[in-house]
Amino acid sequence: MLNTNFGIEIELTGITRSHAADVIAEITGGSKRYIGTYYDAYEVTLPDGRAWKVMSDGSIHTQKKEHGRLVPANKYYSCEVVSPILTYNGDMEMLQNIVRALRHNGAIANSSTGIHIHLDGRGHTARTIKNWINLVASKNDLLYSALNINPERRRWCKEMDAELVKKINERKPKTLDDIEDIWYEGYGDDRTYHYNSSRYHLCNLHSFFNGHHTIELRAFNSTTHAGEIRSYVALAIALNHHALTARSISPKKPVTDNEKFTFRTFLVRIGLNGAEFANCREHLTKHLTGNSAWRYGRP
Repeated sequence: MLNTNFGIEIELTGITRSHAADVIAEITGGSKRYIGTYYDAYEVTLPDGRAWKVMSDGSIHTQKKEHGRLVPANKYYSCEVVSPILTYNGDMEMLQNIVRALRHNGAIANSSTGIHIHLDGRGHTARTIKNWINLVASKNDLLYSALNINPERRRWCKEMDAELVKKINERKPKTLDDIEDIWYEGYGDDRTYHYNSSRYHLCNLHSFFNGHHTIELRAFNSTTHAGEIRSYVALAIALNHHALTARSISPKKPVTDNEKFTFRTFLVRIGLNGAEFANCREHLTKHLTGNSAWRYGRP
């Protein structure tokens, strides 16, 4: 399960892009250079040739700390940290160390900042992409509650389109091309346009069909807590593995009066079980109501 390659984009403020690039270079032993472009970006090239980028993002409400309080900041404090291709087992320590170092150097997350995780799309077929759509549709409410998505960000990570889910399950598409056509129905934009309107959903398949062949999850609030970021990555990888390996997944939403128990047992079922992922389960259920251990409360 943990072999899936991924990339992560972490939106932050409280630190300038140049300073953030310096921090990443120090942690990784990489070399920093200014590359400019529309995103006024910096690049940090690692000794192995991979590169982290730090670029601007117009959706970030820029702030910084002065004398212990948050104050408005200029455009240089719009800071999106974009990773190279990473692996869970090989790169999680580096990712967490970068996050900790950025926090120690002033980086903050506010209600305008988010995290996007891209998962390698290799191995996916029409069946498994249909599984992805039904999986997110069925767990939409639980995911929004568990991830405590900031209302300010919901325009950028909308729920799975109910009409899309209906079409996918009624038409029973046989090929990826069939699913691609259904995905873009109702959107007037050129489907090859990077900022096609279809992308602004919790699960973005525009990046799969007309991007870098990745499945993007856009649901996460940004954070400078390294444990939370590990939990987000683990969840994304586990969801992808479940979509790849399940024979079929129903779009039906679970009916529950104990969200915490329902979501915890789901996490265990998709592979986030045992002591290794205990901390992840704790982070991913802490915003939910109910009792994680007992379905109907303690006997």
